[in-house]
Amino acid sequence: MSHFSYIPHTDAEIQKMLETIGVKSVEALFSDVPRVFDFDMALPDSSDEFSVARELKTLAQKNLNLNEVAVFRGAGIYYHYIPSVIRALSSRGEFLTAYTPYQPEVSQGTLQALFEFQTMIAELAGLEVANSSMYDGATAVAEAALMAVRVNGRNKILISRALHPEYQRVTGTYCHAQNIELEELPYSENTGQIDLKKLKNSLNDDVSAVIVGYPNYFGIIEDLREIKALLDEKVMFIVVANPIALSVLEAPGSLGADIVVGEGQPLGNPPSLGGPGLGFFATREKFVRKMPGRIIGETQDVDGKTGYVMVLQTREQHIRRGKATSNICSNHAHNAVIAAIYMSLMGKEGLREVAIRSYDKAHYLFQRISEIEGMAPLFSGPFFHEFAVKLKALTAGELNNKLLEHKILGPMELEKDFPELGNSVLFCTTEAVRNDDLEFLLGRLEEII
Repeated sequence: MSHFSYIPHTDAEIQKMLETIGVKSVEALFSDVPRVFDFDMALPDSSDEFSVARELKTLAQKNLNLNEVAVFRGAGIYYHYIPSVIRALSSRGEFLTAYTPYQPEVSQGTLQALFEFQTMIAELAGLEVANSSMYDGATAVAEAALMAVRVNGRNKILISRALHPEYQRVTGTYCHAQNIELEELPYSENTGQIDLKKLKNSLNDDVSAVIVGYPNYFGIIEDLREIKALLDEKVMFIVVANPIALSVLEAPGSLGADIVVGEGQPLGNPPSLGGPGLGFFATREKFVRKMPGRIIGETQDVDGKTGYVMVLQTREQHIRRGKATSNICSNHAHNAVIAAIYMSLMGKEGLREVAIRSYDKAHYLFQRISEIEGMAPLFSGPFFHEFAVKLKALTAGELNNKLLEHKILGPMELEKDFPELGNSVLFCTTEAVRNDDLEFLLGRLEEII
């Protein structure tokens, strides 16, 4: 057998195939692939289980444990407190699968949880229908852009520069493959909100949709009513929202949004290493057949008992590929179940309490940081629980390194994705930040700056 032992062919068979396609060797066949993994792994010699377990534990202790630090970083993935009952319920065997619940007769628990997830997301968004989750916030935004083009047949998307940079890049990839034009809308250097004058000048008969954040990447709350007033009735208004913020902000649907999407990770899902998360997706009922993903519906069986089934399945597995509204061939259903349990447990008042505490702590921190010489707020617009700050002396990297020495996970550095902002950072607070953590951070900042 060849040294490619995982390929079930003999050396003679491999050589014959290579001759047929005119390639001299398997290495030559893959010559276009960058050789980034062509190195000696230097694996240690085998050992007993006890020694291996001890070594792995030692390696694991080198990782940063968010429970052991004060967290002041958000930027799309947030550190909220997760009640212990959520893990206990979501890890039960009835729920512990990411597979699509094709067989309703054995999936009633998962289907009901997803049905409730849809209902609660629709209520937060202020729209009539929601699907039972997408991959993540980024792909939800991209799929919303494609849906807008399906609805009105126009071929140009206007997307806010103040939207999460990863969401912008993923949407750009999707649009490029579909030959959809994507135009970036600048933000105001003063408020951090979308530049309404530029938006107005960019609107024409080719524009399919306008995409903005609520709040945007800088934590600034956009004025959705003003933006909607500029759009004609054929332009789809896509709002990318933080689900926790929706418990206190006015619902985007009531302010004219046609599609509301976002990242559902803050709803009971741990930050982990940035994932997995889940995308949520809500829209108006009249657009439901243009929406990607799956919808769970409530029905009755022949005996009159309530049951739950998938009523719309718009993936290529279920209908002709050319008519499929989405060809993502997996799902984050278990993450959506976790989100459903979290929202059910917290209730409306609980979600509001999380949001208000996050808001109050951020505004207190903002006020105190504004008084520190060497740091200056970047924007004047209203914000939820994140705000951008300009550093006048040390670099953002130096600041975070010094804060980490005190077990503080500092703010997100902005210059890489927003070079026009220079040496700037994005602070975030949630209800999981203790008052002692705030004062400790402020003390360290005054020392370091």
